[in-house]
Amino acid sequence: MTPQEALQQAFDELRGSLVNDVLDALLHASPAFFERAVVELLRAMGYGGSVEDASALLGGPGDGGVDGAIKEDTLGLDTVYVQAKKWAEDRTVGDREIRDFIGALQLQRARKGVFFTTSDFTKSARDSATRSESRVVLINGKKLAELMVDYKVGVSVTSTLELKRLDSDYFEE
Repeated sequence: MTPQEALQQAFDELRGSLVNDVLDALLHASPAFFERAVVELLRAMGYGGSVEDASALLGGPGDGGVDGAIKEDTLGLDTVYVQAKKWAEDRTVGDREIRDFIGALQLQRARKGVFFTTSDFTKSARDSATRSESRVVLINGKKLAELMVDYKVGVSVTSTLELKRLDSDYFEE
């Protein structure tokens, strides 16, 4: 194994451990915190632009099956609706929950939605999401934790390594 391969392997192991830690922290957080975290992730990913009120938390009793909404861009030309289910890892989101979310999107006249969970989705849930007229993206717990790490939500950088190599073009005469 080359030194670079060893560094990559160590990086992958550290990242995997961090992803597991983030998911574990989400599983121990309150449902309200979880809903805020997923909206904050979407903001970190560039949704909502720079407008202060780009995102709104709608969760709670009477939320109509939608936990949040975020503007797709700074101008607010379209809105992405969010559903967030903080469930134990052994409980999967099924077809019923996805159909309920699709119905809530239709009531909002929404074309786009993201369904987040700390657990996973059944095959029938995934099938329902792909058949919907609205564009519905499903994000399971592992993918959510990976995105949080990638977009630095709930994590902080402790060190940075910069790998360099010889620039042979520089030395050509």
